[in-house]
Amino acid sequence: MYFYTMNTILISGGTGLIGRHLSGLLKSKGYKVRLLSRESNPKNSFPTFLWNIDQNTIDDSAFNGVNHIIHLTGAGVANKRWTNKRKNEILDSRVDSTNLLYDTVKRLEVPLKSFVAASATGYYGSTTTDKIFKETNKAGNDFLSNVCELWEKAINQFEHLKIRTVILRTGIVLSKEGGALEKMTTPVITSIGNGKQFMPWIHIDDLCELYIKGIEDNKFQGVYNAVSTEHITNFSFSKVLSKIVKKPFIPFMAPKVLLKIALGEMSSIIVNGNRVSAEKIKQAGFKFKFEDLKKALKNLL
Repeated sequence: MYFYTMNTILISGGTGLIGRHLSGLLKSKGYKVRLLSRESNPKNSFPTFLWNIDQNTIDDSAFNGVNHIIHLTGAGVANKRWTNKRKNEILDSRVDSTNLLYDTVKRLEVPLKSFVAASATGYYGSTTTDKIFKETNKAGNDFLSNVCELWEKAINQFEHLKIRTVILRTGIVLSKEGGALEKMTTPVITSIGNGKQFMPWIHIDDLCELYIKGIEDNKFQGVYNAVSTEHITNFSFSKVLSKIVKKPFIPFMAPKVLLKIALGEMSSIIVNGNRVSAEKIKQAGFKFKFEDLKKALKNLL
């Protein structure tokens, strides 16, 4: 029998960029936080419980007292060149991990109040267009959109268990602890490709508050774009960044063909980018701390 505790959160992917920040924030708000990990250590400040996605195994005791799960697990999309093996890792790490959580929650009859999971704005496909994508738009037709579609299909299984399910399609997460912003802050700031691609972004504080809203707000349900309200191109983003960090900006337009040679298929997520709407989360009552890029970067850098 799994006992019910009002404020215990189980996080998968809790040692990543978002998970670390979110765990600390949840703890500061009085929540008990435990993590799923490849190593077990119940004495950590955030106790870790063993799971192995490849072997489809998990420590059942991780779910004792849990009433919310935040699911962040997924192999890094931009960490390695997209070989067939890497593409399988990107897909399987998301879908198989979600299926493992679903099967375990169902088997143990864990009394979850919510299952809040990450997805990505890559759902809409890697294209550059003036169209503003909303949550009701269909998935794109490239590798990442296919990954997101299958990922979300796995997440939505939790609805069959009558568990309130939230999916956050996340843009580029800005943080001072690493991630995309660290890679962009080079001695000389440049734009990428023709610079016309849009960069849907969100400050990590706002993203973590969205996850907390996901577990606290019983009316918050379904798919939401986790992006700032500001639509900005790569060229404009780079110019703002150069001013904030006081480093020179050189509008060097690296030809797409060179990026394709250097990065392979993965170049599509760098040279293309969508405009993505944040209207739905605003209508849900969410208030951003950082809607303006200048304000966000000044806070982080």
